[in-house]
Amino acid sequence: MSTRNQAGCPECDGRLNTDATETVCAECGLVVAADHIDHGPEWRSFADGPSRERTGAPLTRSRHDRGLSTEIGRSTRVKGRKRRRLARMRVQHNRAQISTKRERNQVYVFTEIRRLTSRLSLPTHIREMSSTLFRSAQGEDIVRGRSLEGFAAACVYAACRTQRVSRTVEEIVAEARAERDELRAAYDALNRELGLPTGPIDPAEYIPRYATSLGVDQATERRAREYAASCRNRGLDSGRNPSGVAAACLYTAARDRGDDVTQAEAAAVADVTPVTVRNTYTDLREE
Repeated sequence: MSTRNQAGCPECDGRLNTDATETVCAECGLVVAADHIDHGPEWRSFADGPSRERTGAPLTRSRHDRGLSTEIGRSTRVKGRKRRRLARMRVQHNRAQISTKRERNQVYVFTEIRRLTSRLSLPTHIREMSSTLFRSAQGEDIVRGRSLEGFAAACVYAACRTQRVSRTVEEIVAEARAERDELRAAYDALNRELGLPTGPIDPAEYIPRYATSLGVDQATERRAREYAASCRNRGLDSGRNPSGVAAACLYTAARDRGDDVTQAEAAAVADVTPVTVRNTYTDLREE
């Protein structure tokens, strides 16, 4: 079925006919438009009201069954014996979803990873990569005998390192249910057995967060980024804590602009000692 368009053809000013897919000139045959966008809903519902249900949540690596599990729902319309039978079926179904100790460990660790990434405000791809790293660790049999909480924290830290997301060990340990030694032991095992593509973190990645914590303006932050680039180009960050280098760059930029920032405040934000900030500050001034 086609409809007549009131506008004329841009070539011959002829009559335009529009059907479901194209707008064509009836005189010269010029195709004026094609592949019209259907702005209506792509779903159909025969219920009383509109329903936008699809096929459930998308697949995710942060669940032991990748999000393909089924659930027995609850209904207030079911009464009596049938309701009790459904309750027993629901209990047995939940128990059957986790059949091995391997899956039980995955459920526990993936729950901890989701909690950690939420508390640290990390993006979804970090959560997914952390879960993938734990699956790989189980495949290499390096989880046995080690802390599951430590592996959850180590997987999150390793994902941040490989994706160049600036999170320190101290920040992750502060939110994790593992000690620093447990995280380090698990991370060393991951790095040794899986060969993680981790490199040194650019100190500039820490500067925006530290600048916000110190309350400096954007001009000081830009100046600190210039100092961080200078440190990287001249090798001043080699062998040093990148978090401490970032704090020193911010402190140096604040001194240049006359901001009221002390070495102790900059060190506290980066969780390093004032000596660390002072050493890098001295090298920057000498350069």
